[in-house]
Amino acid sequence: MKAFPGRLRFLSVIFLLFSLLLLSRLYFVQVVSGEEYRLKADKQYVRQDVNLFNRGTIYFETKDGGPEPMAFVRSGFTVAINPSILADAQSAYVQISSAIALDRDAFLAKAAKKEDPYEEIAKRVDETTAKKIEALKISGVNIYTEKWRFYPAESLASHLIGFLGYKDDTLAGRYGLERYYEDTLARESGGLYINFFAEIFSNLKENIAGEAKHEGNIVATIEPTVQSFLERELKKIDETWNSDEVGGIIINPKTGEIYAMGAYPTFNLNTFQNEEDPHVFSNPLVENVYEMGSIIKPLTVAAALDTGAITASTTYDDKGYLILNNARISNFDGKGRGIVDMQEVLNQSLNTGAAFAMFKMGKEAFVNYMKAYKVGDETGIDLPNETYGLIDNLDSGRDIELATAAYGQGIAFTPIATVRALSALGNGGLLINPHLVKKINYKNGLSKTIAIDRGERVLKQETSEEITRMLVRVVDEALLGGTVKLPHYSVAAKTGTAQVVGTGGGGYQEGKYLHSFFGYFPAYDPEFLVFLFTMDPKGVRYASETLTHPFIDITKFLINYYEVPFDR
Repeated sequence: MKAFPGRLRFLSVIFLLFSLLLLSRLYFVQVVSGEEYRLKADKQYVRQDVNLFNRGTIYFETKDGGPEPMAFVRSGFTVAINPSILADAQSAYVQISSAIALDRDAFLAKAAKKEDPYEEIAKRVDETTAKKIEALKISGVNIYTEKWRFYPAESLASHLIGFLGYKDDTLAGRYGLERYYEDTLARESGGLYINFFAEIFSNLKENIAGEAKHEGNIVATIEPTVQSFLERELKKIDETWNSDEVGGIIINPKTGEIYAMGAYPTFNLNTFQNEEDPHVFSNPLVENVYEMGSIIKPLTVAAALDTGAITASTTYDDKGYLILNNARISNFDGKGRGIVDMQEVLNQSLNTGAAFAMFKMGKEAFVNYMKAYKVGDETGIDLPNETYGLIDNLDSGRDIELATAAYGQGIAFTPIATVRALSALGNGGLLINPHLVKKINYKNGLSKTIAIDRGERVLKQETSEEITRMLVRVVDEALLGGTVKLPHYSVAAKTGTAQVVGTGGGGYQEGKYLHSFFGYFPAYDPEFLVFLFTMDPKGVRYASETLTHPFIDITKFLINYYEVPFDR
């Protein structure tokens, strides 16, 4: 008898634990997954032999912190007929057509398949229309719940969001965040009507051991209004200059959070299947590499400053060209400027000056800095298909290849890798980690905020301040003759115009150029870095002509939208 109280206490503990588990599971079923189970219980419309599609939501975050859904599951209805029991097809057509537009011949052809018990006549029908059809009470006409992926902003951020597509018989994310976060967004399918207690015990091991799949919703760093403004500017650039492609990135150079990223031409996520050229789905900002031209010069000058080999006032004799390894390189106009300092190298974008800075610090030091910027590496951004830069010329050891690399030719980077390197100029000399998702809200009620890594140091703090000061002078004094200077804001920026490699890989194409532009502000404590590029703009030679005004327009918009205070 003495053992009885002990057994009773043991059984009480077991019962208490079971009750807690039951209550916990009940909470997740009713609250966390309530909508899912309500849909599964909707026997008024749902076929019992069909699994309803489900998937996590992708949110953008407004500047005020509010979530804005950009990819979610929408519910509607499929209307189908059972030809084997549909008595009067002509009468059914007339009645159903009063509620929804139908092609008569197509309807009658489906109704004629008397051996087929199921033929769909309309999909993605709204609830009001579905109820009208149901009210007709036509024998052989059935209505079923349907769910599909929906993108309310259509083409906005299409290269970032991506879409769902079939590969063989598997439906999954194929591009963008949809693909990169497939494991988080995907939902495991199951029967519509699941015994509640059976589910508790079937998931008992996962619930206790923590082996459940980490399903959830993602919150991106993209600000929808900023994304929309950037895309309008990209479209205007394309329409003005008839470019082959245009792209842009707006990023926080201190945290790596991307506020906007876009490419043109773009596509509608809800009708992507209508696109004839699948290349439009690729994101050139992470998947393509380009010789960036003169926006690389500040990286070279900063490296030389960092070694102590030069200062902003260091001078050299610019003859307008150099002969290296029996090859000639020259300034963009072939003209010499005589004795000029390093500030003028950036102001006038002198190729010979970038080569001088490279030789002054030493070829080995230059190569080490360029590799420290990681321009040839993947950034690790949370998008699929990121590629590496092409920097083999840095290892040639030849003067000509290193001199051209110093001003951004002969080596090619992805735009996102370029942005990471350029951010170090303004953020105190650190390599950031560009990223698109800031938070994941898991289905089990937990959440994860993406940690911000300070990144590796590639330049001294003093170097960052000095190169920033020099780039501010570029805007204030040289960019379009100083006419775009903002009196109350310090803006650091540089243009780039690069020759484009021929399709066969040998030499450069005559008359074809890549224009690029980057700038950050407020310059000495930057919140924004803007990068733009356009491939082969027609009827114009230099990036200062094509991209300066779009950059200034974006800068003014961001200053006003975020109410950035004066810094000078």
